[in-house]
Amino acid sequence: MAHDPTHPDSVPTGTRRPERLSWPLVIGFGSLALLWPLVDALGLADSLGQPAAAFLVFAVVGAAWVLGVGFGRVPQPVVTLTLAGVVYGILLMAMSELLGDRPSIGGVLGGVVAVFEIARAAGLGALAGLLARSLQRSRAAR
Repeated sequence: MAHDPTHPDSVPTGTRRPERLSWPLVIGFGSLALLWPLVDALGLADSLGQPAAAFLVFAVVGAAWVLGVGFGRVPQPVVTLTLAGVVYGILLMAMSELLGDRPSIGGVLGGVVAVFEIARAAGLGALAGLLARSLQRSRAAR
């Protein structure tokens, strides 16, 4: 197909079209935040202790993100996992509000805490995305 600037699917000759982002994967990886209520429901947080349970969930989610995207040949791994981190952070904030896990913080301070939590999760997602991309590249080099 020749390049036609008026056609939305037209790509100039010699350029690559960026691969599409997989929204089901973004939402699926982000929904791993739902492990938190499962850990609580199974009593793992009480039996392991809070720092150990948090580390366990963090390790499981991080491994799932890096290995799932790294071995799954997911396009745009950094963007995918950054957005998955945003979904994860939003779900964490929503669950903590719904389940009353944390003290209620209202107003501006509550908004700042929510933005910080979502940004932190997005940053961890970006880091996982960099690791996953590195894994993809090392597998492709073989």
